[in-house]
Amino acid sequence: MTKEMLIHQIIDVLRRANFVVSDRCNIRPRSFDLAARQDDTLLFCKVLYNIDGLNEETAQEMRALSKYLGGSPLLIGAKTRDQMLEDSVVYMRYDIPAFNLQTLYDCFVEGVPPLVSAAPGGLYVSIDGDVLRETRITVSMSLGALASQLGVSRRTISKYEEGGMSASIDIVLHLEDLLDVALARSIDILQPFERHGSTSGHNEEIQSSPPKDDIILNLIHTLGYDVLSTSHAPFKAVSKDYTHTFLTGVNEYNNAMIKRAHLMSSISDVTRTQSIYIIEGHSRSKYVDNTVIIEREELDSLADSDDLDTLIAERVKCHLDDR
Repeated sequence: MTKEMLIHQIIDVLRRANFVVSDRCNIRPRSFDLAARQDDTLLFCKVLYNIDGLNEETAQEMRALSKYLGGSPLLIGAKTRDQMLEDSVVYMRYDIPAFNLQTLYDCFVEGVPPLVSAAPGGLYVSIDGDVLRETRITVSMSLGALASQLGVSRRTISKYEEGGMSASIDIVLHLEDLLDVALARSIDILQPFERHGSTSGHNEEIQSSPPKDDIILNLIHTLGYDVLSTSHAPFKAVSKDYTHTFLTGVNEYNNAMIKRAHLMSSISDVTRTQSIYIIEGHSRSKYVDNTVIIEREELDSLADSDDLDTLIAERVKCHLDDR
């Protein structure tokens, strides 16, 4: 299977799960390949045949964009190192959940979330500690007795019950057989979760101010917007004030810019934002698709975020009237 085939299959699965899917981000560099939404669930999907191809810088931008726009980053692939990804198993790459196409289908089409996470040393399952403790007490089994039957320490059983440690698949199956109860806790791939034996998470601070040497993004920042600059997305930044969020591009008016503006329009439809493009020099249009075009001189004349919000609203209205 090639990456192209994988992307088409992912789009098909997401649409079967009633997601609205953006156009493909086929402009390099790209931190994600697809944005998709189903009601309040927003996904930023990176597609790599080999999930080990994800680098830390791209992952960090995916996490930042997801947090800034209220979405979840996902990595979908087919293999890792020299082996294929297993069904219903979640792998972690730079604190982004990664899994195969079948797991995507099971989770979003069938409504069956994965149970197993991969980590150095093997495959692990998170145990519902409350159920374990209640069941053990109900059957009048001591920590020591249960530990003895499993061949582990009393402290290990105690950690399972406290929810502080995942267990191998064999241990969980043995526990469920002994106690005749389901103990495996499903993985919510839309929420941050820690890898087995890891204390890392993705709670890093988002830098919502632009680089000092970027004149236009700093101008937008001085108007009263938080500005999350990007390096690998199809837009240069996400600009946000107290009421509006804009995907923001900056360039001269040319064919490459028009192509990006069309893509930004598709992404903004999915993310429920507005896309705008700041043009250095003269622009031959006031909008491209749903992306509002603003010349640099117009931006220079604005006093605050309300002025920019008003300008964008007027341009959107004119666009809708022209349809």
